[in-house]
Amino acid sequence: MSTAADVAAKPTVTESVATSADGTVIAYDRHVPAGGRSRGTVVLVGGAFSHRKFPKMVQFAEQLAADHGVAVVNYDRRGRGGSGDTPGRYDAAQEIADLAAVVAAEGGTAALVGWSSGAVLALRAARSGQIPGITRVVAFEPPFVVDRTRHVPPADLGENLHRLVATGQHSRTVRYFMTKAIGIPAPFVGLMRITPMWSKLTALAPSTAHDWAVMGDYMRAEPLDPADWAGVQVPVLVLSGGRSDALLRIAAKAATAVLPHAEHIEIAKLSHNPDVALMVSPVGGFLVRDAAPAA
Repeated sequence: MSTAADVAAKPTVTESVATSADGTVIAYDRHVPAGGRSRGTVVLVGGAFSHRKFPKMVQFAEQLAADHGVAVVNYDRRGRGGSGDTPGRYDAAQEIADLAAVVAAEGGTAALVGWSSGAVLALRAARSGQIPGITRVVAFEPPFVVDRTRHVPPADLGENLHRLVATGQHSRTVRYFMTKAIGIPAPFVGLMRITPMWSKLTALAPSTAHDWAVMGDYMRAEPLDPADWAGVQVPVLVLSGGRSDALLRIAAKAATAVLPHAEHIEIAKLSHNPDVALMVSPVGGFLVRDAAPAA
């Protein structure tokens, strides 16, 4: 049973929207620490098939706010949940503009915490110079493919993915993205199709084209070029899990090596489908390092 103290300690959650540069409406939830005092703003940037109501995203937002005193913005990337979309138009610059609109709506200054493809988006936003208010970035397992030791997506993936999305083949889109972009073995994807989660995944199928627009250039089995990432001039924490695929652990180390101000932590019991409780302490500690008292 929850006590009065437990209830009082829970963050306050409110819903809001921001309007991106092209007029697309971006929906988000704001998790504010009890009492309304915070040590800064943090924006969560979800990965493929995630959205702001995804249970682990909600749990992460609530725990960061409660345990570390930060105001957490949990938003729907375009094409998901309550946010608008631009069918047939897929460009990472659009999603950077969406982030810029959210950060501006929340005061103009924020740290970014990105998850999988969202980690790549957060890093690209930080290097773009379009959001000068970014203070820090946490990148959880950005799925860079930097060599041919593991799965490499086919060169025509974008073309095929766009065709599947345009023709409304949602189930085939999910299957194609999971096997060809992510590299999940087909038998595992086949088993997922008979679970209740499949309908939730197919509902988000069109958004995978936005994920590919963010990630595609960095999944070609080519080493990361330090010159491409020199513009990320804020502190970065790259996180990986000891139970994640080797591709993701290799990618985390490669990203840390090319980012100008990066540190890397690998959490032994963490996987790409993470136990949020294992992430909150290192992420929160990094975010509030040298932060001013709550105000």
